[in-house]
Amino acid sequence: MTRRLSWLLALLVIAASGALMALGDSGESNQRSPEQVPAQAQSARLDELRSQFPGGDRAPAIVVVTRTDDTPLSPDDIAAAGRLGVTPPQVSDDGIAALAVVPLDAELSGFALTDAVEQLRADVAERLPDHLRAEVTGGPAFGADIADSFSGANITLLAVTAAVVALLLIITYRSPVLWLVPLLVIGFADRVAAVLGTAVADALGMQPDGSTAGITSVLVFGAGTNYALLLISRYREELGRTDDHQEALSTAVRRAGPAIIASNATVVLALATLLLASTPSVRSLGVQAAAGLVVAAVFVLLVLPPLLGLFGRRLFWPFIPRVGATPLTDRGIWHRIAAAVARRPGRIAVAAIAGLAVLTTGLIGLPVGLSQTDQFRVQAESVSGYRTLAAHFPSGLVDPTRVVGPSAEAAELQRAIETTPGVVAVTPAGRSPTGLTVWSVVLDAEPASAQAFATIDRLREAVAAVDDTALVGGSDAAARDAGAAAGHDRLVVIPAILIVVLAVLYVLLRSALAPLVLVAVTVLSSLAALGLGGWASVHVFGFPALDFTAPLFAFLFLVALGVDYTIFLVTRAREETPDHGTRDGIVRAVSATGAVITSAGIVLAAVFCVLGVLPLIVLTQVGIIVGLGILLDTFVVRTVIIPALFTLIGPAIWWPARLDPAAGDRGGRHRRH
Repeated sequence: MTRRLSWLLALLVIAASGALMALGDSGESNQRSPEQVPAQAQSARLDELRSQFPGGDRAPAIVVVTRTDDTPLSPDDIAAAGRLGVTPPQVSDDGIAALAVVPLDAELSGFALTDAVEQLRADVAERLPDHLRAEVTGGPAFGADIADSFSGANITLLAVTAAVVALLLIITYRSPVLWLVPLLVIGFADRVAAVLGTAVADALGMQPDGSTAGITSVLVFGAGTNYALLLISRYREELGRTDDHQEALSTAVRRAGPAIIASNATVVLALATLLLASTPSVRSLGVQAAAGLVVAAVFVLLVLPPLLGLFGRRLFWPFIPRVGATPLTDRGIWHRIAAAVARRPGRIAVAAIAGLAVLTTGLIGLPVGLSQTDQFRVQAESVSGYRTLAAHFPSGLVDPTRVVGPSAEAAELQRAIETTPGVVAVTPAGRSPTGLTVWSVVLDAEPASAQAFATIDRLREAVAAVDDTALVGGSDAAARDAGAAAGHDRLVVIPAILIVVLAVLYVLLRSALAPLVLVAVTVLSSLAALGLGGWASVHVFGFPALDFTAPLFAFLFLVALGVDYTIFLVTRAREETPDHGTRDGIVRAVSATGAVITSAGIVLAAVFCVLGVLPLIVLTQVGIIVGLGILLDTFVVRTVIIPALFTLIGPAIWWPARLDPAAGDRGGRHRRH
């Protein structure tokens, strides 16, 4: 590609991006709560029917009132609490708490919902005496607090991510200027990706939310930085071979470009498998993140090279590459490590694989599933208010399960509900003009517990035996549906991810054995990271369990991004093998890519850990697991296991291709012995 054409393409990309940003907007999506329940689930279908019932267009916010000294409420206190709601207040049996119900518009969401709940909290605080404490909870309050917790969080995420990437780039390049070029390019790409991803998701009828926007930003920064590191590393290497920096840059793009494209295609296709999921937020993430990573690759391959060429060698000051310097393939710590692995491949491979296998035992007995009140990593009034209610009112009373069925079968349905084990109270709550009846059902179980889920399952079986159109919904049912959807998604998406990764590796390597070996090792590494990260999440960080979606997200990112490094390494090994044989080819590949893979791995691990600035526990858990997994992948899989296995298997790893020249093979065997 000529210099003029390179600049023309870069300017076209920048102009198109500017127009997209001017016309598009990430809008209110960053304020939306994640949607975990599929539209076809019973709880979601019941929510759609609520508007048919009297008061169904209103969502109840619950105000729980207690004294600041936690003593029993006086008659005047109860009267004050009663003036807050539309019905007489309910007082707990111990007399310490009272609750009032304030209906809000059920259609409110995002900024509007947050504003309504904030206004309610301000009004309540103003109307109560100083010695009374009020907490607003219930469905609308949970939604508002999630939306509010994301307000500004993604700006914080972007700032912290950019700072982490800048620091690591400065350490990597030891240059006061060089780090700015890739950081500015990737930062601009991230903003373009946010607008494009939201536009594509909206066009496909999906609803992006704060969590998917945050994960997409992390992926764009992480993967974009990896691509830039690979390209600049190859550029520096080529500058040691020629005086012409433009020729060196052209060679670097030509050599590194296919690996970047293959890596990007792998991750994008893996993310596209999320469209097979049933969970709305998971499907949305697949679309947003895939669009974002395409943008990242386009910017690194088309915008970054002309900017690098504009400054030439001076960009690397004070460590400017000199022509004739010993290439990385023949020197350095990574060359010594790779050579040591190649001398004892069997012993090293067994030890490293056994170590990963031990880490997978962390999955044994690992609890999965967070209740609604356990979702927040930050303090939220909806959570504290719910816990106050749970401490003073019978379980299930303030958040009952709902059952909807045909009014013609009302008597039979009510008997079925009443005789279901685990149900302690049933109250008809209204009829719709369309011939449906709704019941309020109190369960004898802690919210979102295994006991509650078992009761929901029995209740659904009981009412379905009367009429198969009857629906069971409410918070417990929604949590049950979210867990079932997450289980379905793992069973469907994980095999699809592995098929996609295998297909890409087969196309790239044209080898029968190598893709199977590489995917098997990557899966083992991912399971080890899930075991280690899951154990740390529960036993070190004190989270009650893994979120339903955390294992799927973590496995996806670990496999797809882990294969990134595999592609960087193995494509270089394929390039070196025809001249140096399989053994020395993999040694030279590790030597050449060791520094860039290590830098990229540390950057990516650090960037994923930055997810911890977002307010949901699931994102912190994904950051922990993926961060640990990327480090395992960087320092164990790419550095030790893959070189050891390639050395053990020898030229057969490339079969049916015959990459090893006979002399190179014999030379490799002689050197090995």
